[in-house]
Amino acid sequence: MRNVVVLGATGSIGQSTLDVIARHPDRLRLAAATAFKRAEELVQICAQFRPELAVVGSAQAAGAIEASLREVAPETRLLYGEEGLIEAASLRGADTVLAAIVGAAGLRPTLAAARSGKRVLLANKEALVMTGRLFIDALAKHGATLLPIDSEHNAIFQCLPPDASNRLDQHGVRRVLLTGSGGPFRTRPLAELEAVTPAQACKHPTWDMGPKISVDSATMANKALEVIEAHWIFGATPEQIEVVIHPQSVIHSMVEYRDGSVIAQLGNPDMRTPIAQALAFPERVDAGVTPLDLVRIGQLTFEAADFARFPALRLAYEVLRSQDSAAVAFNAANEVAVAGFLHGSLGFTRIIDVVEATLAAMNHCAMNSVEEVIEFDARARSLAEARTRAMR
Repeated sequence: MRNVVVLGATGSIGQSTLDVIARHPDRLRLAAATAFKRAEELVQICAQFRPELAVVGSAQAAGAIEASLREVAPETRLLYGEEGLIEAASLRGADTVLAAIVGAAGLRPTLAAARSGKRVLLANKEALVMTGRLFIDALAKHGATLLPIDSEHNAIFQCLPPDASNRLDQHGVRRVLLTGSGGPFRTRPLAELEAVTPAQACKHPTWDMGPKISVDSATMANKALEVIEAHWIFGATPEQIEVVIHPQSVIHSMVEYRDGSVIAQLGNPDMRTPIAQALAFPERVDAGVTPLDLVRIGQLTFEAADFARFPALRLAYEVLRSQDSAAVAFNAANEVAVAGFLHGSLGFTRIIDVVEATLAAMNHCAMNSVEEVIEFDARARSLAEARTRAMR
């Protein structure tokens, strides 16, 4: 029986995780669940799964649901804020933590899970992008295990031999190929992108995701973050990481070996597949996913990644060749710019302009502690906010 903590239980990844847990009550149990704003939904989750702990974003949110939570799940403790998230992530008796809090807000709880020696199922790109070596070192020091949930990194994990991470050359790996759909504007004329609206950017052709991640997919900033992640998860150099556009989102990523073999992981675009793979690893369980019908699909297509259309990808490789803080600035500026776009104060094509301007304006350095990361993140956000105002 695995006792699972879901950080971000009301988001799309959290909901898919709960679906998989519900399908296997004999081997998976929800030990704790967290939500930021959607507290009422968390009450319903607690009514169904009866976790030991529930965490919401604020004292006000906790006060609003306390009475209803007591009625449906009297045994569930209720906490709030970052300290509550950290307690959930390090919960005694829980062995697995699904980290799905979007953005930098998931940094401290995800690190707490690593430092508690948990099996960390990582769906939060930003935590690893921001901390890099600090996160990898924490996993090793405390005996924690990292299993990637992003469909691309999970696919690479499945295509590699056991224990190949950080030893790709020893296992004959030439490169890892991250696939990306290209988002909703893959073929739209570049001149028309300036007029893109938030509603259009959030309408992904193959995946159902939250607004921030959907916009990241439209700019390919999500793939840029995944390039940085792949460096840390697998120990891949920038030269060993390639992005390939694959609109059907059926091949989730590939690994090429020195002998010419290319191993790919395929499946319908459903996040329950990587979630179930990681929850049950090294075994396999039913995820509730429709079987892949290649005959019906008929054709799989591929395109080179266009750095002129998707400048975020170019920036990702520049970040990898820079100092640690460049990744912190990239993530911070992107979060600020995407928020500005979603609120109507920044044009779509200006999102990556803000990121690039922020990167160029900061002096980059090594990050030796989480406190340094958080301080640099704050400075990058302040600068990105100024750049956003200037580009309106």
